[in-house]
Amino acid sequence: MKINIINKSAHELPSYETIASAGVDLRANISEAITLEALERTIVKTGLYIELPIGYEAQVRPRSGLAAKKGVTVLNAPGTIDADYRGEIGVILVNLSSEPFTIENGERIAQLIIAKHERADWNEVAILSETVRGEGGFGSTGVK
Repeated sequence: MKINIINKSAHELPSYETIASAGVDLRANISEAITLEALERTIVKTGLYIELPIGYEAQVRPRSGLAAKKGVTVLNAPGTIDADYRGEIGVILVNLSSEPFTIENGERIAQLIIAKHERADWNEVAILSETVRGEGGFGSTGVK
C-alpha cells in the first residue's frame, strides 16, 4: 500500500523495524527538549503529514518500552488520524510516572499503525436480540 507523506522533520521517513512489525515509530520533531513532569501531558509534533485513502485510518499507539520503563504513554490511545486530515501528526504524551521525563529531538515517542475500517449504516430498532451476556459489561465475566 502506498501512502503519500510530506516530511518536514529533520528525520528520515518512518520505517518498520522488523519484517513482522505492524507499526512504524514516530519521532519527536522539536527544536528543544521538552520535560514532562509527573502527570503532565503535552502534544509532541512529528513534522509528518499523510494522505490516507478513504476507508483507512492511522492509529497512534504507545511504544511499549517507553510505557513500561518510563511510565510515558499516549494519552488518547489509540489516537485516530482520519483519511481527510491533512495537518501535522501530533502525539499526546502523558507522564504517568512520579519522575520527570525529558523528550529529545528525534526520540521515538509512539508508533503508527495503518488500519482498514468500516463505516456503519445505522438501523434504528426498538429491541435488540438477546444474548447470554445481555447487559453485562465492565468486568462482568470475572477476572479468572
